[in-house]
Amino acid sequence: METYKANTGRYETMQYKRCGRSGLLLPAISLGLWHNFGGVDTLENGRKIIHRAFDSGITHFDLANNYGPPPGSAEENFGRILASDLPGYRDELVISTKAGYYMWPGPYGDWGSRKYLISSLDQSLRRMNLDYVDIFYSHRPDPGTPLEETMMALDQLVRQGKTLYVGISNYTAEQTRQAAEILRQLGSPCLIHQPRYSMLDRWVEDGLLDTLEASGIGCIAFSPLAQGILTDKYLDGIPDDSRAGKPTGFLSPDRITDEVIAKVKRLTSIADRRGQSLAQMAIAWLLKDKRVTSVLIGASSVEQLENNLQALQSLQFNEEELQEISTVIEG
Repeated sequence: METYKANTGRYETMQYKRCGRSGLLLPAISLGLWHNFGGVDTLENGRKIIHRAFDSGITHFDLANNYGPPPGSAEENFGRILASDLPGYRDELVISTKAGYYMWPGPYGDWGSRKYLISSLDQSLRRMNLDYVDIFYSHRPDPGTPLEETMMALDQLVRQGKTLYVGISNYTAEQTRQAAEILRQLGSPCLIHQPRYSMLDRWVEDGLLDTLEASGIGCIAFSPLAQGILTDKYLDGIPDDSRAGKPTGFLSPDRITDEVIAKVKRLTSIADRRGQSLAQMAIAWLLKDKRVTSVLIGASSVEQLENNLQALQSLQFNEEELQEISTVIEG
């Protein structure tokens, strides 16, 4: 295998946006390793995707302790690729991981206690063979743990040098406001929030985006294509190799209703008139909001990654397009 050398023009086409009121810039499109990088997947395919992403200016790679399957294997595979292909590029990368969902048996392998979060990041660092990550998230709020404990654990990890920044994911607007205030008082500001956000899932517009803007917190949207629904993948049924078709997938087939597919077909017509695929338009639609720092995409192939990256070539919408899209998704 040839030694990987990054494309020298990798920063010429990507757009970078400031994350909240921090000094950190993130690429408008980031790569998530939730799917397609686990132990059940082909390592060489994951390697090609990561190479192409970095060659295209994607500097941010997002993981979590439980990504796989099996849990932990995405971090292990990323660590292998990092060590073999990207060791000289570490300072050009933003690597994030998370903890908050079930990871190991017993009372200390889930949710948001200090015990779990600190143990989890230690394990993640070992799996990736890293001294630190750039961003560490509380993956979800824990109703059984005081918010102060969870935030104090994040602050402790910053002070220990195990993460440069901290963030939260799946927190409501009010939980976000409270978490941000605690972190501000501790001296480790909340850098970023990672919510689920797409044309078909707009809950963040009901207060969360305003809270993030007021608090100076960045936003990185995950599942921007609604797990693949906002593509042409499901227009003629559920393919066996799709997220809805795989037993290890996170997309329930019952979400792909006739009503949803009807919306997808109408949105596809709008995208066609714009000279885009629906996936490209869905990404651009999120990035039109200045409060969205980055859109977190997944990719099962280099071709899929390249298709999504072309969203950056047409980010502007006219008022007629926005109104037509709004009519479809609210109908």
